[in-house]
Amino acid sequence: MSEQITVADEKAKKAAYEGNKLTKRLRHHVGDAINDFNMIEEGDRVMVCLSGGKDSYALLDILLGLQKSAPISFSIVAVNLDQKQPGFPADVLPAYLESLGVEYRIVEEDTYSIVKRVIPEGKTTCSLCSRLRRGVLYRVAEELGATKIALGHHRDDILETLFLNMFYGGKLKAMPPKLVSDNGKHIVIRPLAYCREKDLERYARLRAFPIIPCNLCGSQPNLQRQVVKEMLNDWDRRFPGRIETMFRALQNVVPSHLADTSLFDFAGLVSGQVPLAGGDMAFDKETFHDPLPPLDEEGAGLAEAAPQRRTISILDSRRPVQESPCGG
Repeated sequence: MSEQITVADEKAKKAAYEGNKLTKRLRHHVGDAINDFNMIEEGDRVMVCLSGGKDSYALLDILLGLQKSAPISFSIVAVNLDQKQPGFPADVLPAYLESLGVEYRIVEEDTYSIVKRVIPEGKTTCSLCSRLRRGVLYRVAEELGATKIALGHHRDDILETLFLNMFYGGKLKAMPPKLVSDNGKHIVIRPLAYCREKDLERYARLRAFPIIPCNLCGSQPNLQRQVVKEMLNDWDRRFPGRIETMFRALQNVVPSHLADTSLFDFAGLVSGQVPLAGGDMAFDKETFHDPLPPLDEEGAGLAEAAPQRRTISILDSRRPVQESPCGG
């Protein structure tokens, strides 16, 4: 009996240790993203959009933790849009948010009926649903006086969007970690931009979030995003480190070596100019490096190889960058 207790104790200690490492890693990734893109500033009122899924739960949970230790003061208000989907458990989120003691608002808008009426049976509902939801959330942000709107998109979402736009939209475009809304009134931030989905899945189990499934879009078969997700997951299994390398590419763009004339003045190029960064590779054999090793359990690997950036430390896992006298 004593041996069984000892084994159980060891397992419990190991689980607690791994859970603590995971929590620290996610906090650091969120802190790094906030610093790199100056997502949250002194006096901000951050509206966290809470869907009931693992990602938005994790976002709220981590931001509440950072709020307590951050060197700046900012407030948080959680907002859920009840889209009136059949069977939606309307009591789950209010009970959860009440237990946290966080300010919140539940907004009831029957966008579900609109989507089902407008979109033919069997067609993808995501685009219209997203537009309707966005409009409501922008309106609520204005009503609440929110200065930032925080969404729960993570690193995998960003890469999936990149490939969706390339494969189906003919654009080299992903999800930016920070953007200004179309009407120019709101700043939208994605603090989970550096977080891996598999880490967020583990975190959701660790924190026992009361997950609410989306019956509107989650049941749709053969979604283009699901196809891309499976492709990336397959690459991640077969070629460890490839996902990290691809995400780094989004942070290391060379417009002069693409083909968008609106980003680079190809027509104005003349001989005698200073050579461009990256050099003339036309007649050289290109050398490509193996993908970076995937992040270890401490989040090392990618962070160590990433270019240094000026930060304003809210919770930064890297050494501070020495600024030049001119502030560059």
